Amino acid sequence: MKAPIYGIGDQVRVAARFPQSGHIRAPFYLRGKSGRVLRYYGSFYDPTALAQGVLTPPVCGLYQVLFAFDDVWRDVRDGDMQNDGADTCIVADIYDNWLEPDYE
Repeated sequence: MKAPIYGIGDQVRVAARFPQSGHIRAPFYLRGKSGRVLRYYGSFYDPTALAQGVLTPPVCGLYQVLFAFDDVWRDVRDGDMQNDGADTCIVADIYDNWLEPDYE
């Protein structure tokens, strides 16, 4: 098992990469957004490498990350996306090859 890179409560940012193709495992709307690690699930074979048929894929850690609704959707101007001050959050499972430390 791969040791975790991030600990519970660490601030992380989803990498702002926008590849043109491939088996992408990071939601588009979360790229470049900051969140907080809630859980480390463990290590798994890299799903991108598996989808490409790599016989010995690298191992990646999988994390549950919490994002504040307003941090993710602050640029949206649609009235249906207003949070009205509620503590609404988004939780996503993201592999460590899509995460980077957020020092802000």
